[in-house]
Amino acid sequence: MTTLAGETTGQMLWRRLRSPAAWSETVDLFAILTAASLPWSTSLAGIFNALMLLCMVPFLDVREFLQSLKRPICAAPIALVLLALVGTLWSDAAWGARFYAVNPTVKLLVLPVLLYHFARSPRGHWVFVAFLVSCALLSVMSWLVFFHPTLSLKPPDEPNSRGIFVKNYIDQSQEFTLCAVGLSYPIVKLLQQKRVWLAALLAAIALSFFINMAFVVISRTALVTVPIMLAVFGLLHLKWRSVLVIFAALAAIAALTWKTSSTLHNTIETFSVQYELYKDKGIPTSIGLRLEFWRKSLGFFAEAPVFGHGTGSTRGLFEQAATGGPHQASSEVIGNPHNQTLNVAVQWGVVGVIILYTMWAVHFFLFRGDALANWIGLLVVVQNVFTSLFNSHLFDFHEGWMYVLGVGVAGGMVCNSRRTGRSPGEARN
Repeated sequence: MTTLAGETTGQMLWRRLRSPAAWSETVDLFAILTAASLPWSTSLAGIFNALMLLCMVPFLDVREFLQSLKRPICAAPIALVLLALVGTLWSDAAWGARFYAVNPTVKLLVLPVLLYHFARSPRGHWVFVAFLVSCALLSVMSWLVFFHPTLSLKPPDEPNSRGIFVKNYIDQSQEFTLCAVGLSYPIVKLLQQKRVWLAALLAAIALSFFINMAFVVISRTALVTVPIMLAVFGLLHLKWRSVLVIFAALAAIAALTWKTSSTLHNTIETFSVQYELYKDKGIPTSIGLRLEFWRKSLGFFAEAPVFGHGTGSTRGLFEQAATGGPHQASSEVIGNPHNQTLNVAVQWGVVGVIILYTMWAVHFFLFRGDALANWIGLLVVVQNVFTSLFNSHLFDFHEGWMYVLGVGVAGGMVCNSRRTGRSPGEARN
């Protein structure tokens, strides 16, 4: 079979296999597929990510890539992974548990790769478009499952499964929150450009995410962090008068939602109810367990403050500290204290905490600037930092990959703009 130019299909394929530009396009495609599949499937996201990394190998400029690793934005996540590996040497846990605890940190090694690639690719914005469209479709599916629970792939008796098609309500709330607040920047910019209809479309999409969380299901973590993320946007991109008007309108909407949404009302009420049950009777409620985990983790940290107890030691420490009856919060054993700082501090002490906060800080300051990529990257970092007060989201699969993809792609776009002098996301000639 030949093409119109007389070139056989085999020759055309061979030419593409020898083309760095073609491999770069393939890497972009698999990055887009990774972002699109993440809200739906961990397996597909893992497969597409592996293929993306594999397609970078044939024409990778090794010297330039290794040079890029010296930058703090790359060195900090690598240092955290290396600390997890070295931390296996002084841990008392079984070797299987030690290497199992290293695994959640390994995804951070993909960050420097994404930063390197998307500092040279003009298609980073399509990764975010794919994630937004995928989450919008998941929102539609969430409403369908809400009205027809038999469509869900989750067991019907699983707690907080209403309106959840795949995964869980925490992951879904994180996705919807990031998309809804993330759209605030392009909406404001489009309004400034008098592109009202497109701004209205994006506003409707953002509002649909908030309505879903208000009337279907929302995690307490998202409920706490949404106001913080909105405040960050207002302080960075709006005038004080606009901030006051918008927050007054949001307060009115919140009050109306509080009156009409039983889902939101019940979610907020669980804060005080669960705390009282834990405080008075020691019942292992969700909030009570977190308080118990944090209290014990602070004690473990105080025992080994500098280098911690070693990688994978957390579960063994909780087993030794378990007291009380089988249905008491004090008897619960866990390998994750549901706080990113304490998770790191127990295993690797102050050294680990310094590296963790250094990574967050260098990534935060990377996104100084007024462009969409800067805003998305900044929002991803802010969300991860604040939700990690209540979970170990950097080490969790779903939220961890949201951080790696968000910071890696947006960070690469920002680095590209500084190198070329173009706005992040602007296509190259």
